[in-house]
This record gives sequence, structure tokens and C-alpha cells, in this order.
Amino acid sequence: MLFDTNKIIIQELNSLGTENIKVSTLRTDLIHPIISGNKWFKLRFYLEEAKRLKCNTIASFGGAYSNHIVALAAACKLNGFNSVGFIRGEWNDSPSLLEAKALGMQLHFISRDAYKYKEVVMEELANKDWFWINEGGYGINGALGAATILRTKDCSAFTHIICACGTGTMLAGLIIGSNENQLVIGVSVLKNNTGLNDLVTALLPPKKNKIFTTLHDYHFGGYAKHPAELIDYMNQLFKREKLPTDIVYTSKLFYAVENLIQQQYFSDNANILLIHSGGLQGNRSLAPGRLIY
Repeated sequence: MLFDTNKIIIQELNSLGTENIKVSTLRTDLIHPIISGNKWFKLRFYLEEAKRLKCNTIASFGGAYSNHIVALAAACKLNGFNSVGFIRGEWNDSPSLLEAKALGMQLHFISRDAYKYKEVVMEELANKDWFWINEGGYGINGALGAATILRTKDCSAFTHIICACGTGTMLAGLIIGSNENQLVIGVSVLKNNTGLNDLVTALLPPKKNKIFTTLHDYHFGGYAKHPAELIDYMNQLFKREKLPTDIVYTSKLFYAVENLIQQQYFSDNANILLIHSGGLQGNRSLAPGRLIY
């Protein structure tokens, strides 16, 4: 599965910065309309391993609005794999699930209680020759793939690398791929995501003792919650910078950084790089007209 990473650009965001603080974003969302942003980077080494093991089917987990599920379905179709998705909760006609199904993914729905014990599901299906990927691409291969994000452009001059995070897989990858003098920050989009630091640390090599920071005050009520204030911000940001964001991850990331700059969180001469992780298809769950793009 090859993508033209030359499509990725570093876009300077003048309206977010100040006289002494520069803000830019790495537009990884531009590489593919579905398998965009961090999704491709997190999946790339899993797919290579599945091919090496000669597995025909790849299975994973996710919610009804999971960008990971859609990206996996598309990646499997492009690479000749069958795909299976185990979805938390009951069937609904979310755009994500409809698209995953159209891309050939077999969908199985499990109760929210059973979903807490994913390993039981995997054990019950151990007789099948399936290659399993954790929810959100969490795992060493996912983190190593995410580490290559910072190789697509010269990112060495930035003092801060900041991303939105759920499982922390991309955050771990950015820690691995960053320079020792760069501070890496993750903005959690989950409410009560108390185990995030441990999840990230578990993916880091033993010698990678780099300090990182996670922020937990910008989830807007929880995963995929998008109150009117956030929608208004997304529209205003697009007017200012022609930058589309999604309701789950990137809108909360950009809001957080702009708010932190206003609170003088960053020192003078900070040069901040925000990772635009894609996922724009998630906006299709909104009613028509709520976003101006």
C-alpha cells in the first residue's frame, strides 16, 4: 500500500501564533481521502506483517464512529485482504459503519459489556487464521509506523510536537520519532483517560526515557462529543486558515493549543508543530450545514 507522502505539507497557521510563538500543522490528512493522516502510518507495519505471515483476513475492534474501522476496511480492500470488524454496541447506520460495510468489511456487533473483554472474543475465534489489530492500531507496530510521520518532512526545527490522542499510539510514535530537544504533548479526546500515560509508556523502547506531557481538559465532554462551541470553533478556524478539522480529534487539538497560547502556556520563541491526523470523514455524522466546508 503506497501513498504519495509528497502530498503532505507543513502549513503555517498565522492566526494561532503570536509575535513570539510560531504555529504550523503537518497536513498528513492530504495523503488519502479515507486512509488519511495517522491511520495509514499506524496500519502500515501491521499490513506488512500480515502479508509476511500470509494471512488472508485482518480483524479489529472499534466503535460505531471509528475512523480506524473505516481506514482498515479501505486498506484491506486495496491490499487484497478480507476484513472483519467487531463493533461496540448494537447496529446503527452511522456513516462510518455504512462505508466500512461498502468496502467489504464483515461487521459483528457485541455488547458493551462483552467489548471490555476483547481477548475473550479473540480466543473464541483462535481457530480462524486471522491477523488481529488492536483497537485504534494500538501496539508496537502502530507506534513504529506513527514514528515515521516526522520523517515525511523536515521537522527538526520545531520545539514542540503536539497531537490529539485516544489510545496514545500516535503519541508514542511521535516520542520515538522526535529529537531529544523536542517536547511532545498529547491532547486527550477521551474523558477520564487516566491510563493514557501508562499506555504510551508501554509502547516506548526501554532506552527511550523521554519526558512527554498529556493534557486532559479539552475533551469537550468525551469521545466524539461536539457541543456548539466546538462546531463554531471549527467554522471560525476554517474561515481564518482554510483548515478543515474533524469533530473527534483535530478540532480539539487546535482549540487546545490556541487556548494554551492565550494562557501563556508556552515560552517565547516556541515553534509548535501540530499533527493533523485526518479523520475528516467523521464529520459526515453531522447534520448538513453545520460546517461550512
